[in-house]
Amino acid sequence: MHYKTIRELSKGLRDKEFSATELSQHFLNRIKKLDPKINSYITVTEELAMNQAGAADKLLQGGNSNLLTGIPLAQKDLFCTKGVKTSCASKMLDNFISPYDATVIEKFNQAGAIMLGKSNMDEFAMGSSNENSYYGAVHNPWDLKTVPGGSSGGAAAIVAAGFAAGATGTDTGGSIRQPAAFCGISGIKPTYGRVSRFGMIAFASSLDQAGPMAKSADDLAIMLNAMAGFDDKDSTSVNKEVPDYTKDLDNKLDNLTIGLPKEYFQDGLHPEINKAIELAISEYKKLGVNFKEISLPNTSYAPSTYYIVAPAEASANLSRFDGVRFGYRCENPISLTDLYERSRAEGFGREVQNRILIGTYVLSAGFYDAYYKKAQQVRNLISRDFMQAFEEVDLILAPTTPTPAFGINEKKDPVSMYLNDIYTIAASLAGLPAMSIPCGLVENKPVGMQLIGKHFNESKLLNVAHKYQQITDWHTKIPTGLEA
Repeated sequence: MHYKTIRELSKGLRDKEFSATELSQHFLNRIKKLDPKINSYITVTEELAMNQAGAADKLLQGGNSNLLTGIPLAQKDLFCTKGVKTSCASKMLDNFISPYDATVIEKFNQAGAIMLGKSNMDEFAMGSSNENSYYGAVHNPWDLKTVPGGSSGGAAAIVAAGFAAGATGTDTGGSIRQPAAFCGISGIKPTYGRVSRFGMIAFASSLDQAGPMAKSADDLAIMLNAMAGFDDKDSTSVNKEVPDYTKDLDNKLDNLTIGLPKEYFQDGLHPEINKAIELAISEYKKLGVNFKEISLPNTSYAPSTYYIVAPAEASANLSRFDGVRFGYRCENPISLTDLYERSRAEGFGREVQNRILIGTYVLSAGFYDAYYKKAQQVRNLISRDFMQAFEEVDLILAPTTPTPAFGINEKKDPVSMYLNDIYTIAASLAGLPAMSIPCGLVENKPVGMQLIGKHFNESKLLNVAHKYQQITDWHTKIPTGLEA
């Protein structure tokens, strides 16, 4: 039951094969039994889940339900959730109980979904491996010695391990797509502004975007239907009509042209991942898709640009955590300055401190023009590359990551860790929708294929992904050995 898709579980609930209460209890029992091996949850909200399940059963009995009614989900622990700890996987917020719901949480509550708990993550969403959590590293269900990716590694591990039917993630520079690839699941980063950021604790405000993570493109479409939409509480939310993302999933792909950026298929890409992508391309050709080589010439500048822009915004956003209003406060401060310094030094982990320092430096007088302003100019060039490419092609296809999941504690220096996001960062800088779906196994570990689309063209991405998943079975593979 725990490896069924959202659509399959929804049908089972409506056909009365099981109740929402029974389904939720099944997942909760599985979490209790197996999550100590994975460490994917920070908080398990058993009482809340069972209350929500009881309410969902009443809706199902009355025939007043939708596809998400009674479906157990996990929420990334940076979405404020009323009455529940929202920690951002940081000591700084270990004692923070949110007094309100984020819009994303509110929307899933309205849909009748059930929250099993809050997923582990890299602290304040800063990381590519989920090793930067105050609550300990998350382990990849496919190989417990490897990372699940980050920062939404807990969410990806939850779906892969069958600890929830779906989960929410956030993507700043690839933090939905990269863990989805490492854990063999599907994940989509919508267009920037498509999903409300209200109540989502910010890392880099011009980049952060929430999105769903699930077993299939079909499930992503179901979740995105609930998540997307304008929110007047979020100044970055775009007031644009939201389509039914499940409606066009089965559209034919005849005469579709997909671009293959040559910069994504050069040195650094694992040869077996390259082969997996080539096999996926051959499957698409059977569906009538045309392919064309394109160039995104400023791609190589994306990591450098990102690691100036994102830390700068993080420095500004995290200045509110000062030990005064809420969150962690040091003991026995001798002055206000001591309170600030020790609360932040003790409350933030090493990676967060590093990024705050970088961000503060590039925003400081004398360096703003040389670094931050220049990075924003390069960001515009990267966006322009995509716009020019989309004059020739409908979508872009590329690897999600250069390698399969790497070992826990394997990457010692920050640069090698940062370069793991080399294929995902550019789409984030441009605010484009992008997703990852499984396309093979390398070294018996999942690898992902990335699809990038035009602004607000999530429907086409989901359609192209769904058609591939109808003729392949990579998205149905499950981790072996977890229950041994």
